[in-house]
Amino acid sequence: MLRLLTIEFQKLRYSKSAKVLTIAYFIILTFIALIVSIEFNIGDIKVRIADQGIFNFPFIWHFNTYVAAMLKFFLAVVIVSMMANEYSNRTLKQNLIDGMSKREFVLSKFLTVTAFALISTVFVLVMTLILGYSFSDFTELSIVLKDTEFILAYFIKLTAFFSFCLFLGVLVKRSAFALGFLFIWWIIESISFALMKWQLFKDTEIAENIVQFFPLWSMSNLIDRPLERLSFVKSAASQLNADVGIDYAVHWYEIVIVIIWIFIFIYGSYALLKKRDL
Repeated sequence: MLRLLTIEFQKLRYSKSAKVLTIAYFIILTFIALIVSIEFNIGDIKVRIADQGIFNFPFIWHFNTYVAAMLKFFLAVVIVSMMANEYSNRTLKQNLIDGMSKREFVLSKFLTVTAFALISTVFVLVMTLILGYSFSDFTELSIVLKDTEFILAYFIKLTAFFSFCLFLGVLVKRSAFALGFLFIWWIIESISFALMKWQLFKDTEIAENIVQFFPLWSMSNLIDRPLERLSFVKSAASQLNADVGIDYAVHWYEIVIVIIWIFIFIYGSYALLKKRDL
């Protein structure tokens, strides 16, 4: 497996776009720290984000993984471009001529996808610990370790999303079309949810129970939006008698659903390559 991973990183080493996008991704991730200086007004009240406990343990695990996951599209471009280059540069055919099986080829891509997700996860983990211990009001070990399941959810979410991008790259063969298909699929899931919620069932709970099995929706469910947990949001909601109750927990069945999608995407990529005459 190390040999396969080495081959893939050698290919990425000579891709300027891959290096630029990857570096930009990690630089932008570090900008999360700048949120500490953001201040805005609500009426006559000045609100500073950092003062709302945004960098407090254990909330910071939820917040950082949610924000970092929003930036995954940078690496998504790298993944689909990586696959598209295999076709345009004919390196896929050359690898097969040199003795690499189609199974090993797909495995090498999956290892690369997993490596990207793992590196990003470790980066977010380290950054969260640094920011947490620098700004958190609570640094007891029991509190620090609470909600660390969001790190696991983040890793699985990225692995699944990149596996989806890999599958689209194999399916479409062109990076622009693959990214376009990804956007169209997101629209399809959103429209499907709206139709079920407002027309078919007219029940939000039933619609959510169904769309939780959709690929992008299931990935999104792993890390729900965290802002409603901030103190000033809760205070504003209580004054308006609004219900912002959200189940923030990372559930085992949500992880299982996403892992199944990872298997489907990787096996689907292999099935496509196996069927094609390259």
